[in-house]
Amino acid sequence: MRTFSRGLAALTLVASVVAGAALAAGSASVVTVKSTNALGAKILVNAHGLTLYHYMDESKGRIDCTGSCEKFWPPLLVPAGAKPAAGAGIVASKLGEIKRPDGKLQVTYFGLPLYLFAADTKAGQTKGQGFDHSWYAVTSAGSVTKATSATAKASSSSTASSSRNSGSSSSTSSSSPAPAPYNY
Repeated sequence: MRTFSRGLAALTLVASVVAGAALAAGSASVVTVKSTNALGAKILVNAHGLTLYHYMDESKGRIDCTGSCEKFWPPLLVPAGAKPAAGAGIVASKLGEIKRPDGKLQVTYFGLPLYLFAADTKAGQTKGQGFDHSWYAVTSAGSVTKATSATAKASSSSTASSSRNSGSSSSTSSSSPAPAPYNY
């Protein structure tokens, strides 16, 4: 029984050290912002390829998405003492942080606070684009794009179509973007 207790104590100690190291590594991690081509523009994504959005109702220097809003739109946070890193296509000097009402630091680009959308679970998804006419993907130029997946596809498709059929009229019709899939 005594050897079992010592073995259990040793295992608990090792697990505690490993867990502590994992937590320390997570707090020292660097948030990377990079760009990808989607929505007909180069838009910002996090290190996992998830689209980064801006809430248009927020003015510079003010955070409005708190409480239940954060559950749907998690802010892109940077651990204390760390700085956001610029990936390919990002202007490093335009990355910054803003202090949220809860004291955490949120990543900004050209002064725009950056958010993820909870329904975007795979790289390249843009399900939050145009949500409530307030949430839009941020471009690598530091502006928001109001294009939707449908309009970006239609635009590139009609451009390709008109270049193939130069001189002939195209019968493609543009459709309005689909309504946002979620309501608060």
